[in-house]
Amino acid sequence: MASGVESGTIRSALLREAVQGDHPGKNGGQLGGWGYFGQSGGRPAGASGRPASLGSVGAAFLVTGSDKGQRSAFWLESTSFFAMAASGEPGRQWQEEVAAVVVVGSCMTDLVSLTSRLPKTGETIHGHKFFIGFGGKGANQCVQAARLGAKTSMVCKVGKDSFGNDYIENLKQNDISTEFTYQTQDAATGTASIIVNNEGQNIIIIVAGANLLLNTEDLREAAKAISRAKVMICQLEVTPETSLEALTMAHSNGVKTLFNPAPAIADLDPRFYALSDVFCCNETEAEILTGLTVSSPADAGKAAQVLLERGCQVVIITLGAEGCVMLSQTEPVPKHIPTEKVKAVDTTGAGDSFVGALAFYLAYYPNLSLEEMLKRANFIAAVSVQAAGTQSSYPYKKDLPLDLF
Repeated sequence: MASGVESGTIRSALLREAVQGDHPGKNGGQLGGWGYFGQSGGRPAGASGRPASLGSVGAAFLVTGSDKGQRSAFWLESTSFFAMAASGEPGRQWQEEVAAVVVVGSCMTDLVSLTSRLPKTGETIHGHKFFIGFGGKGANQCVQAARLGAKTSMVCKVGKDSFGNDYIENLKQNDISTEFTYQTQDAATGTASIIVNNEGQNIIIIVAGANLLLNTEDLREAAKAISRAKVMICQLEVTPETSLEALTMAHSNGVKTLFNPAPAIADLDPRFYALSDVFCCNETEAEILTGLTVSSPADAGKAAQVLLERGCQVVIITLGAEGCVMLSQTEPVPKHIPTEKVKAVDTTGAGDSFVGALAFYLAYYPNLSLEEMLKRANFIAAVSVQAAGTQSSYPYKKDLPLDLF
């Protein structure tokens, strides 16, 4: 019997709809015969050919081909779709749901101490609370994009330790693909020691650990995700070589690149500017990169012009409570985008919330003006500073005003 995969017109859109639960009812449209939802291990007859993954949730459907009498059984598991002929023979290929936002970057376990004020050099002071959370610029940005509704994938490396195991579970809980989240025995999961005062100001020390072992070979394995994304984000909490390769890979495939040069490097390789469709840094990073003082929106505009001249398409400098400044090759006059005034509880990760939100809008609302995207990203970042923690403070789509979407 000819395979229904070969003779029938089975569109990837149909598969995506099936996974999302938007498929037609029984015997309706192209999906018919039977359907099954549940834990792996109880697949219908004829859907064999791939061993079950314990604990994964899947669905199987009978799909009618274009020629009468020809049909194929499809087993949909997690975000992967495995096509089988009704005879039990594997189909020609399987397809994966494509992540619109791919982040190449860091995962850090946050070790957070809350205190009334920041200590002076050599001083020991009492804090009033300690907690462990999830951080790292890359993962933070990915989590915020995912919570707004983006299909996301995280390309990163953690240690084979309890922090690493917990981090992978955290990504999954946020509906982030971990297909290219690697574990290594050669280094511990990265950590960030964070001290936050009563005004929400912080000082942070990071120990990158396994993040620095993410390499170009790992990126080659993740090429199928990077090359098919709408937006790729990277930073500098992994090695510059790895970030540069990620930008190169995305740029060569026509993927919009969003580069966050943090922590900043004074003598940043010029190729980073040329490969950045959107170059987004904060005022401190702008000072390091340009040598200029940035203490006002006007100062930020001058620094942004310097960065734009280095080859970026768009430059954004975030200014915390002052919002951000933008300019681009097509609109080379700096423009200040203010944000709402709120009472900050903890500003840790606010910049990453902004970047993740911006990536979401770039991927899903490309027809919005850049100014409008930045206004919305400002608002979302302002929400995040009103709660303690990093990712724990990031809002979900359901908690935000409808006019943001």
